[in-house]
Amino acid sequence: MPASYAYLGPEGTFTEVALRTLPETATRELVPYVSVQSALDAVRTGEAEAAFVPIENSVEGGITTTLDELVAGQPLMIYREVLLSITFALLVRPGTKLSDIKTVTAHPAAQPQVRNWLKAHLPDVAWESAASNADGARLVQEGRYDAAFAGEFAAERYGLEVLEADIHDAENAQTRFVLVGRPARPAAPTGADKTSVVLWQRDDHPGGLRDLLGEFATRGVNLMLLQSRPTGAGIGNYCFCIDAEGHISDRRVADALMGLKRSCLQVRYLGSYPRAEVEPTDVDAPRPGTSDEAFVAAADWVARCQDGRF
Repeated sequence: MPASYAYLGPEGTFTEVALRTLPETATRELVPYVSVQSALDAVRTGEAEAAFVPIENSVEGGITTTLDELVAGQPLMIYREVLLSITFALLVRPGTKLSDIKTVTAHPAAQPQVRNWLKAHLPDVAWESAASNADGARLVQEGRYDAAFAGEFAAERYGLEVLEADIHDAENAQTRFVLVGRPARPAAPTGADKTSVVLWQRDDHPGGLRDLLGEFATRGVNLMLLQSRPTGAGIGNYCFCIDAEGHISDRRVADALMGLKRSCLQVRYLGSYPRAEVEPTDVDAPRPGTSDEAFVAAADWVARCQDGRF
């Protein structure tokens, strides 16, 4: 029996479309799960080799459900990412007209991406959230709702019609998906990598976040995502989810992580992995003084000073 990849289902989600762009899916069983949590739990229990879930979109930022699942519970690690351009279709049962629509459904992350279209074309409809966009299409098929925002490709799967296509409030909207597995040695650096971590401050003090970010800034490590998430320990208690350019084997990244480990209450490493759709030739060279060679030379200088050879 082939190893399985869990993904946010049911069949016909944008997640499934993005997952099928990975070459290794040809040798994996792809198993839909009803939620991000259940897909990731399948990895934690060994039911699945890996899970593929959305983590960020270019309109609203981080997908909080996924971030919170990676922050809490048994540690998991990100191994790959995929970017997918997103446009929605309004799917309805055959014969439904725009004037017939009183209720509409989709995944919560879809609403900010079609909000203006809804206001212009269906200002009085009631919105209900679904577990996924494809699940919304299934609920329309069952008669629970009048219409769903989903991928146009989901229409045939659920016996629906495309009433409106190419719906999006923001041009060139994209969603980022990640392949998540159990912790292991990260893949070798490619030269175009990303490292993800979660940080918990030791205490709340003026300039605390600046101190954390300074560990990256002084080493020339660029940040690509910074999002705070509540810890559940009370109002004002937050952890910080960070994506940084580079690989943990890069000296500047490793040195920044060591500095954070010394100063933070807790650091959770979420992995170092290739950046989607970026070639090493497209990545800027490290800032002066932050290359691996510069770190080696500095360490050698300190050693010579300790030996009296300066």
